[in-house]
Amino acid sequence: MLEIKDDKTNTQSHEMTGACPFGGDRIGGAMGAPPSLSDWYPNRLKVELLHQSGPQADPLGEDFDYAAEFNKIDFAALKRDIKGFLNSTVAWWPSDYGNYGPQMIRMAWHAAGTYRIADGRGGAGEARQRFAPIESWWDNGNTDKSRRLIWPIKQKYGNALSWGDLMILTGNCALEIMGFPTYGFGGGRRDAWEADTSTYWGPEVWNPKDVSSFDSMVTRDKRWRGQNGDADYDLENPLAATHQALIYVNPEGPYANGDPMGSARDIRISFTRMAMNDEETVALIAGGHAFGKSHGMVAAGEVGPPPELAPIEAMGLGWQNPEGAGFAEYAMTNGIEGSWTPNPTQWDNSYLENLFRFEWTQTRSPAGALQWTPTDPGAPKTPDAHIPGQMNPLMMMTSDIALKTDPAYRAVCEKFLGDFDALTQAFSKAWYKLTHRDMGPRERYLGPEKRLEDDLLWQDPIPPGGHDVIGEPEIAALKSSILATGLSASDLAFTAFSAAATYRNSDKRGGPNGARLALAPQKDWAVNRRTLPVIAALQGVFEDFNGRQGGGPKVSLADLIVLGGCAALEKAASDAGAPISVPFTPGRRDTTQALTDIEMTDWLKPVADGFRNYLDERFMDIAQGVAPEEMFLDKAQLLALSAPEWVSLVGGLRAMGANYDGLAHGIFTDRVGALTNDFFTVLTSMDYEWRKDDEAGMTFTLADRATGEARFKATRSDLIFGSNSQLRAVAEVYASRDGHARFVKDFVKVWNKIMMLDRFDVRT
Repeated sequence: MLEIKDDKTNTQSHEMTGACPFGGDRIGGAMGAPPSLSDWYPNRLKVELLHQSGPQADPLGEDFDYAAEFNKIDFAALKRDIKGFLNSTVAWWPSDYGNYGPQMIRMAWHAAGTYRIADGRGGAGEARQRFAPIESWWDNGNTDKSRRLIWPIKQKYGNALSWGDLMILTGNCALEIMGFPTYGFGGGRRDAWEADTSTYWGPEVWNPKDVSSFDSMVTRDKRWRGQNGDADYDLENPLAATHQALIYVNPEGPYANGDPMGSARDIRISFTRMAMNDEETVALIAGGHAFGKSHGMVAAGEVGPPPELAPIEAMGLGWQNPEGAGFAEYAMTNGIEGSWTPNPTQWDNSYLENLFRFEWTQTRSPAGALQWTPTDPGAPKTPDAHIPGQMNPLMMMTSDIALKTDPAYRAVCEKFLGDFDALTQAFSKAWYKLTHRDMGPRERYLGPEKRLEDDLLWQDPIPPGGHDVIGEPEIAALKSSILATGLSASDLAFTAFSAAATYRNSDKRGGPNGARLALAPQKDWAVNRRTLPVIAALQGVFEDFNGRQGGGPKVSLADLIVLGGCAALEKAASDAGAPISVPFTPGRRDTTQALTDIEMTDWLKPVADGFRNYLDERFMDIAQGVAPEEMFLDKAQLLALSAPEWVSLVGGLRAMGANYDGLAHGIFTDRVGALTNDFFTVLTSMDYEWRKDDEAGMTFTLADRATGEARFKATRSDLIFGSNSQLRAVAEVYASRDGHARFVKDFVKVWNKIMMLDRFDVRT
């Protein structure tokens, strides 16, 4: 305790909680913390989010070649080390049933299970489970122990084995030692090195100090839209978890109400947001619950704080349990106690067999959580995980009973009941998808167990090229052919950017490779209407060139789309008096409609795209109060842009007239299609003033201050580069008398960057 005096000379006591005691009386901060910049200015655009996870945080440095180091590992020896550990036990955290397998499956599942299809964020790819806020979510109780248990393995293999790869591989090994045939494993996950402060996990303000039970924590969530029971009742986008601090759903049912049908609704919404269909969902639940047990021997209110709130002497471990030894038979995670099967360390079909063979009645765990037990006293028992000779009743969660209650889930269960091999195959492939969904193209996979022979639609496969790649002579000839079509530089730039704009650095999906811009659903999106005649003309160039090549190098449509943009920019730069060569790396390949998952690709369709000044016609309903410039910032982050890159890219696109449907907003120039810095000079000029066109302030008119003459139109996605202080500071660099040449150079550099974001065939 530390004694200090406040300004009223009253003695106050302050625990050493990490907050500075010398700051005076502060108000406005969350949970009593000092107010942040966002507390003072809640509408401020948080541009600094673009610079999270910078190189300064990475102790390995930018030159570290993870793929090269990983490939040096003796993979068979690594798996032997992991499996040897799994079949052991240590005194400070004993394994259930003498087998750490089930515990490690949960760790891997919860690491991967944060993935969501709406924005591609989450997943195990950066091992974010090690950091706030995810490490301290209630649903991740005691995963901190799992990671500490495998630290000796991580320590042995060092930087050649990332935490992300180790956690998922340990989950695979856990399944294998219990008799389950895994589908494969691809390494290549690169760890993050700091807490994630940018991902939106929900609107709730959560104070773990106030939590007295699992139920009390989740009843405060605000993420649902519509009225419970109505057809439009749904989760706020882009969220996937149904409640605050959960991975998927509350296992006790919505708000711990024990309602199986309500639980089934939540499961379907959540797992659909995780890119899983009904069969995959049932396979994952039935497969995961074939192993291990749930822990609920101590009331949640008795268990200590999570890692982020634990005292310093806990050394990063949370949830200290005061009962008994604090672990083993006294362990506490979600509050539900028991196992689903009589043999919790062996792969079999007894989970579904017992779920359907017996009737189940609601009861309470020792911790007070709602769970289910068989009504038949003759139902099989399950051995205690730690007390030799003790047998316990089987357990089911409300989320398990939901699979039996919901008609569609029940039909899948009955299929698997009659065909155990089908369940095995379905769980194997669903687990592979769960643990690899966020990794992107197969070119990123490392190791001897990566599966490259199967075209899994969720991997957005692209067939091999089958021909020589074009070189400099062909590139020069194709540029001339593209410009000879009469396509404008503006249309060519818009089309190339539209192909690249689908990329998400979160899950490495999208981008021009594959030429999916020419396929459904992308070709049918309203935002891409302007690309249709360009694609048609480029297909003519494609057919003519390849038809004349015989056995020589051939070009893909994907390469032509990007090359058209390069040719357009070179012409535009020359027209603006700043000639420059735009880099182009050939080798992209074309995919097919059959290899395109239309439903999953549709998740890449933008609601708002400030780069092309596009807003969906239903934007006001979909946005749920989020401003266009906030969505613009989010998209800039998904394109892995820094603030200067964002500013220069937008200025170049506006100069090129690369707006949706040729919209005039933001085109502050009379020389459209020339790579000028006019966007910046007009934006920063004090000769003009901006006037709202509508009450909501969505569009604006630029008027001459002296004459009142209307000059240009703009949207919020234009004005943000003059109104936000950080973005304006960069815009002023490009608007200065010596800024034009710098702007052209910077724009071409960032243009090449976004065209190459999906080229994992030529970069790591």
